[in-house]
Amino acid sequence: MMALIPRIAAVSYLNTIPFIYGIRHAGNLRAELLLTPPALCASNFIDGNADIALLPSAVVPRLKDAELVTDFCIGAEGEVRTVVVVSNTPIEEVRRIWLDAHSRTSVQLTGYLAARRWKIAPQWLDMSDYAVLDTPQEGDAFLLIGDKVFDHEDEFIYSYDLAAEWREATGLPFAFAVWVARKGTPYEVTDALEEALTFGVERIYEAVQQSDYRDRPYAYDYLTRNIDFLFDNEKRKALQKFWTSGVKVTPLVEPG
Repeated sequence: MMALIPRIAAVSYLNTIPFIYGIRHAGNLRAELLLTPPALCASNFIDGNADIALLPSAVVPRLKDAELVTDFCIGAEGEVRTVVVVSNTPIEEVRRIWLDAHSRTSVQLTGYLAARRWKIAPQWLDMSDYAVLDTPQEGDAFLLIGDKVFDHEDEFIYSYDLAAEWREATGLPFAFAVWVARKGTPYEVTDALEEALTFGVERIYEAVQQSDYRDRPYAYDYLTRNIDFLFDNEKRKALQKFWTSGVKVTPLVEPG
């Protein structure tokens, strides 16, 4: 049975600040928050450590005990800015792509774009050590996600925004993360979550001011220009296309 106080796993990035603010301040939802990188949100939900989660959209089709809830997501209509492939080599000449392991969705989206848009078949490498960014080899590219993009976005000649590239390839927006709840979750809980998320998204300025990003000049602009929080029909259509594409990427731990 669902705990009286639901455990909610969410992402500990700038783009979730409105959601977290709403959950903490709306007053209609008592919940225990578990804040982690995207991939660990999935682990918390799958392992039973969370009742509700903001999950990387790539993992959703594999979940048998979950259902999509709320009309909110972490999405983008155009450039998302915080999911990029960077390189000193044009993407058509890239031979290796180092993959940020913090987001399964971004990894698979990179694979989709490599196959369907960029027409390349690079070697996929696991970027568990970000020191490789300091010594890029010719033909290397790097998938970066989240807040670390702000630290590295000006260090490379080429930067490919994955949401913008997806839009060019498909004509659709994209949803990087969606809310799921375990089947059987009381509707009172999911309704309270919906209200809390609405509260937060309607108060982005207040959410930023009460966060660790209050002194970051890009924070409000990013949340209001790059991120689109509405999980509408176009984003649902985009995920169906993404889920049925058949593209799979499995990075090597070591170059081979």
